[in-house]
Amino acid sequence: MWTVGVDEAGRGPVIGPLVVGAVALPTCDLGMLMTHGVKDSKDLTHKKRVELVEWFHTQVEQRGWKYSLIECGPERVDHGVQTTGLNLLEVDLFSEALTEIRKQVSHPLHVLNDACDVNEQRFTDRIAARLPKWPWPNSTILSEHKADTTYPVVGMASILAKVHRDSCIENLTHEIGLPLGSGYPSDPKTKAALPELLRESKPHPALRWSWKTVSRAWNELHDEEPPIRPFKEQNQQTLF
Repeated sequence: MWTVGVDEAGRGPVIGPLVVGAVALPTCDLGMLMTHGVKDSKDLTHKKRVELVEWFHTQVEQRGWKYSLIECGPERVDHGVQTTGLNLLEVDLFSEALTEIRKQVSHPLHVLNDACDVNEQRFTDRIAARLPKWPWPNSTILSEHKADTTYPVVGMASILAKVHRDSCIENLTHEIGLPLGSGYPSDPKTKAALPELLRESKPHPALRWSWKTVSRAWNELHDEEPPIRPFKEQNQQTLF
């Protein structure tokens, strides 16, 4: 039996991708996560998160642990918000991350998800409905609120997702040439950068155009509603 943890990073920011991470390891190895101080990414410093990611990749090489990262760009986030809603977009991303794990692991899996839906069972059922050939032999799936604080394996998934998203924001900062902060609307650096990212004829592609923060700022600068964002399929990247 292997245990899988799945979590996201970047649901709320106005800049950059939403990232879903999944990690899988033999259930007998779960104690190693606690021994090395794995917990919810929000309870760790950036330095500690990076150290844990490096340690995790050592276990991938030495013990055969598996992982997948689904990087969902702002264009796909906007499309999800404007069509099915953010919760169903996360359902799709969680199922994509788990599908990639299943390609790597043939053992029975006990899957633990950090539920974004107020209804935990509904979140579970929606993910399961999108998994190829589910139910998988002798496998189970469970979703809980705050699973990243309850289960270290979900915490490890949150750490991988968070570190990857932070790297994306760092790359955007260098590419754009402005300090972007964390990308959250409340971040002073993000607030300061927003007008500069809205001065052209369209909002910058790194922004989530569907966010109210963006639409309000666009309206103040241009005295009109922001344009509707076009969407092309496959606006995501899978890493494993």
